[in-house]
Amino acid sequence: MPPRCSPASALFLPFLYPTLFRALPRVPRAGFSTSPPTSTSIAENGSDSTETSTTNDAIPVSRLNPPPDDYAISSFADKARITILAGGGGHGCISFLREAFLANGPANGGDGGHGGNVYIQAVHGENSLHKLARRRVIRAGRGKTGQGSNRGGARGEDVVIQVPIGTVVREIERIDPMDEENVLYRQAREKEREYEKLVREAEVAAQASEEAGVGESEALRLTIDLPEPPERPNAHKFVLYPGMSPGERRNLSLPRLPSRERLYAQPEPSIHLDLSVASPRPILLAAGGLGGLGNPHFVSKDRPRPLFATKGERAVRMQLELELKLLADVGFVGLPNAGKSTLLRALTRSRARVGNWAFTTLQPNIGTVVLDNHKGRPIVKSRSPGPSPSHSVIHDATFGSVVVSNQPQIGEAPEPRKRFTIADIPGLIEGAHLDRGLGIEFLRHVERAGVLAFVIDLNAGDAVKALKSLWTEVGLYARMREDEERERETSERIDWQGDGTNLATGRMIIADLPEPVAEPTGLHIAAKPWFVIATKGDLPGTEENFKKLKEYLDAVTNGKERHPSNVEHAWTEDCQAIPVSAIHGQGVDRIVHWTLELLDD
Repeated sequence: MPPRCSPASALFLPFLYPTLFRALPRVPRAGFSTSPPTSTSIAENGSDSTETSTTNDAIPVSRLNPPPDDYAISSFADKARITILAGGGGHGCISFLREAFLANGPANGGDGGHGGNVYIQAVHGENSLHKLARRRVIRAGRGKTGQGSNRGGARGEDVVIQVPIGTVVREIERIDPMDEENVLYRQAREKEREYEKLVREAEVAAQASEEAGVGESEALRLTIDLPEPPERPNAHKFVLYPGMSPGERRNLSLPRLPSRERLYAQPEPSIHLDLSVASPRPILLAAGGLGGLGNPHFVSKDRPRPLFATKGERAVRMQLELELKLLADVGFVGLPNAGKSTLLRALTRSRARVGNWAFTTLQPNIGTVVLDNHKGRPIVKSRSPGPSPSHSVIHDATFGSVVVSNQPQIGEAPEPRKRFTIADIPGLIEGAHLDRGLGIEFLRHVERAGVLAFVIDLNAGDAVKALKSLWTEVGLYARMREDEERERETSERIDWQGDGTNLATGRMIIADLPEPVAEPTGLHIAAKPWFVIATKGDLPGTEENFKKLKEYLDAVTNGKERHPSNVEHAWTEDCQAIPVSAIHGQGVDRIVHWTLELLDD
């Protein structure tokens, strides 16, 4: 009977369970071992490789050809949907001064503390949204209730959400209790005005009936037939003294709320932030509610001892969508199993997972190419703009030619580049825009890259066809992003408040033809500098494939062939292909030199 987890079993696929395909050493039972294991057997067991490898069997295990379990992976999330709640304000206090020989002193209740705010800030050192994706709900501190002796409540604690640089923040939903209260207040005021109008009409009718001699009974009937008075508009915003009797509560007359100034204004809907640079200071997302007023604010000649205070404001609630676009200088784009992760290992000190199966990379990897580690001369010296000329000539109509001297200033010339970053995204397959494979959502991480590097496997068929297929998916993604941006701009013009406050009044409306909608072009990605990295160039039979690829790129540069994306005005200045053998580390230095040329230009 074969073992249940035999290495030859077809149930455990090698790309899902690579460690099950390794030959494990037999461990003798305790008590029956007669001699320690020899060094030969240990070396043989340590050099076992997976059975899934077909092309790398003769290559020794190294950093560029590691075993399947030699990789480093970190928690990563490039999308998160969170709910933020600002802190509500604390209630005001109802208190009176009590001292010896002063039983009923004046009001001395303190105000409630303001609620905490919610901020967001893009900082260095963060490279993932997985912490926020787990947290989901973020609450600011609530303001404390006021106390006696005119002691105000403590302010709620602010919350600062730290996100990686390159995060895009979009507002999905907003629930502002103050907007709802304003609508309810206007409705209650309308009912109150209608009731006051009925009371005035009843009084006029009763007075007229008395003058006509109808009698007091008829006048009394007219006043009794009035409907029940509506509730006071701001009754729910007050806190009443707990020692009041029901009769006092019923007959209590509440004043109008005083107007108050806000220290933090609520951001206008809808929020859309593109945090492409580090934020020097936190950005306000949701402002906390105002604290309630203590009873000393309502002292008057007719009301020396007010038995009420106001409640703190309820705070706003928002639902936000965070999307991370990694800010890398170079973005690797390629088909699955093209050697992108091996190439990243060869160029940087990254420990990306490497395997001889498709979709080894399931999340983006970031590597840094260090050009100058301050230990001797730099590996590759970046070109920096030369110094400006010491003088310039200005031709003036009155004074003729005038020579102006340009004195160099300290810190004027930029420092040469010391490093650049590379983003390796999961592989794309044909039809990825139809959500095949892992889709094209990962292309957002190379959307902001300065240079695109298309990694083509010379041993996997026609390289020109593979390049065109990749550019097709990239172009479709670019058009999709342009459509989303256009829809967002359209939604910002909608009057979400519904009161018409943002509409122009008093102006003539002229009928006109609508502006033509521009077709999405995808130029914002096609206009980037790009080149091709032809991997696995050490394998036999790849010379002819590389020759065809080189001829095609030369034709694109000379204008004889269109850009692979078929986008007008795309970048075709100097399309090059660099053959490399990433697993041997051969030819990768030319990638660094050529990348620096494109970045500096």
